[in-house]
Order: sequence, then C-alpha cells, then structure tokens
Amino acid sequence: MNRNGRQQYKHRIFVRRLCTLDYLDKNKSTLYRQLYAKILACGPITVADYMKEVLTHPTAGYYTTKDILGQKGDFTTSPEISQLFGEIIAIWIINEWRKISKESIQLVELGPGRGTLMNDILRVFKKLNLSNKISVHLVEISPVLSAIQAKKLCAESNDNNSDSFKDEENAFYRRGITKDGVKAYWYYSVYDVPRKFSIFVAHEFFDALPIHKFQKTDKGWREVLIDIIQDTKEERFQYVLSRMPTPACKVYLSPREKRDHVEISPQCSVMMDHLSQFLYECGGFALVIDYGHEREKTDTFRAFCQHKLHDPLLKPGTADLTADVDFLSMKEVAEKDDRLITFGPVTQRTFLQNTGIDLRLKIILQNATDTQKQHIQSGYHMITDKDKMGDCFKVLSLFPFILKDHLKKWPVAGFEDETEAK
Repeated sequence: MNRNGRQQYKHRIFVRRLCTLDYLDKNKSTLYRQLYAKILACGPITVADYMKEVLTHPTAGYYTTKDILGQKGDFTTSPEISQLFGEIIAIWIINEWRKISKESIQLVELGPGRGTLMNDILRVFKKLNLSNKISVHLVEISPVLSAIQAKKLCAESNDNNSDSFKDEENAFYRRGITKDGVKAYWYYSVYDVPRKFSIFVAHEFFDALPIHKFQKTDKGWREVLIDIIQDTKEERFQYVLSRMPTPACKVYLSPREKRDHVEISPQCSVMMDHLSQFLYECGGFALVIDYGHEREKTDTFRAFCQHKLHDPLLKPGTADLTADVDFLSMKEVAEKDDRLITFGPVTQRTFLQNTGIDLRLKIILQNATDTQKQHIQSGYHMITDKDKMGDCFKVLSLFPFILKDHLKKWPVAGFEDETEAK
C-alpha cells in the first residue's frame, strides 16, 4: 500500500471511530465521552493525564462534583471515624509550635475533606484558649466540599465575589469566620496561601496526585498508557505500553532504579519543593499522613467505590483514584540543600500511641455511656490496629533545618527515637 493509500485507510478508520463516538454521545457519561474523544484524536494518554481529568475535571470530575466521604460516599478517613484522631493531631501541633514560637500561626490544611479534622483541631485550640492565635487556610478545589466545610466550620462565610467580602488583593475564593472568631480562608492552590509562619497538615492529600506508571521490558523502560477499547458497551479503558521510551521515561526514571514497575508523581515532588521553600523562608512545620512506602512498592494504582476496590479504568468519575505515596522521594526533595529536616515516616499506630492516644481514650471512656463506649473503642481500633489503618498509613513531619540542634534537645513528639538518632 502506497502513502496515499495508507492515508485514505487511516481516514476511513478515523471516520468509523467518529461514528462510534456519535453512538457514545447518546449512551455514555460526559467524562467518558470526553476522554474517549481525546484518546481518539491524540492517541493513548498517560495515567497522570487520566487521573487529573477523572478527579479534577471542572464539571464532571470525581472531587469537584460530589461529596465523596463517609458511609454514603466511597471511602472514609480517620477523622471521620474517631474524634481522637483530630484531637491528637491538635495536641501535637500545639506542642511543637510552643517549642519554637509564640507568634500567631496560619493553620493550613491541604484537601480538608468535609472539614472534620479541622473542626476537631479548632475545638482543642478553643479549650486551651488559643483561638485568638490562629487563622485557618484551606486548600480545596471542590466547590461542593468547600461549601460543606464552610457550613461545618463557620458561623458566617461567603465567596470573594460578594460585596461584603470583596478583596481583590488576596487569592482566596471564599472566606468566613468561626463562632469563636477564627478567620478562615479557602484557596484553589497551595501556591496562593499567604507566605507567613505556617503549620501545614496534609491528610490523605498526596495519594490523589497524578502519577506516571513505568514498566521495564526486554527492550528497556516503557510508559504505561491508557487507550480506548473498540466495540465495548462498557465505559471502560485499557492499559497499553508505549512503543518507545516516552519523554517521561527519560526525565523521571533513575538509572539506578532496580524495580520492574515504578510509579512517580512529578506533581508531588513539585508541591513538596514548594512547601520546603515556604517553610525554609517563612518558618513553621508540616505533618503528612497518607498511604505510603519508602520506594519498595511497585503497582499501587487503584480505585475505591462504595468502600470497595474498583477497576480504575471502569466508569471514570464514579470512583476515587489513588496511589501510595513515595515518602522517600518526598524526604529527598525536602532535605535538598539543607532546607528542611524530616522525621519519619512512622506508622500511624506508632505516631498516635507515642503522642498519647491511649491516655486520651481512657479519659473519654470515663464519662461515656455503654453505647458511646462501644462506638469510641471501635473507632480507636480502626485507626490504630495493625490490620486496619494502623500500619498502612504512614506519618512524616518536616521542620526547617535551622532547628536541627534544637530538636535534638526537644525531640519531636511521635518521632522521639528517630529524633535522638539524628
């Protein structure tokens, strides 16, 4: 077949596929149709592109269009399971803050869910008469979730387009005030948070950032891509390998890599670089809690729908997409050029027990009814037991490098053994 013949053949194939797309317009979801059309026009896409579209598409994305947490959602988190979690995080924040500063702080949460963790933290600050020392800054891309957060946290809130809240000099899109007088602000990006002394909390945030997947073959490294499936009645895509090494293979893979399958999140590294520079220049510290590993795992990309594992390539937009966080990569970025010093990761079980959750449990149970005791103990075991959330979640803390000697004298709570070793 000559060149013109090949072009005509490709044109007929493309027209036939467009006819298939017309069929999709009537029977498939908006997000599936858009992904299908994109792949049809441009070829297979990366897993990172797929995750970004599925999770954060402005009008059809999983995070941007629905309340995805709790029993009626697709997954639940430690703060939703037990108030003990948020209370212990609050005590840890106050303990570490008072070691290094007495000035007011910006309390920043990345991906605050339904606002439960921040609500529990604010309750502890109120009990300790510290509400006048903080402002709350929430990084949230979902209009649905930000409205839920505002309702839970604030006595009054409104978006930045309102005449009463107009403030063109700042990048927040919503602001409010709690019933205890704490000012709260919402941002679409962490890069918009004001550059002041800040304490960052990121709970189940980094695991949702897009990843690239790579597979080692007998011809070298290839990127795992996502392609359409012809003549299927399901809203399903498929994995394929790139024919040649992609630019991502050359940029992100280390020549020392020994695993056969690798997942890398460039966005995670970029965001960690920003946080590191922020803390280095402005002061403060950060706590990261997430599914994760230290570069020993391989294929962790998965989906959850109605609290069960789900095929991530089936019915995009109906399930949460996630991949385990590479904590070793985060530590390497943070420690570069002696900007930060890191502690952990340790298991969630170790961190919570080292920071006094057992004592707090004992105190709460003293005044609880039998029904309340059962619920409290059940939540405690869910977030601490090794076969539940206790071991699969890891905790990492980050502090400015200038505090290295100070933190040897006053070890970071929850990471004491590691602090002493450093």
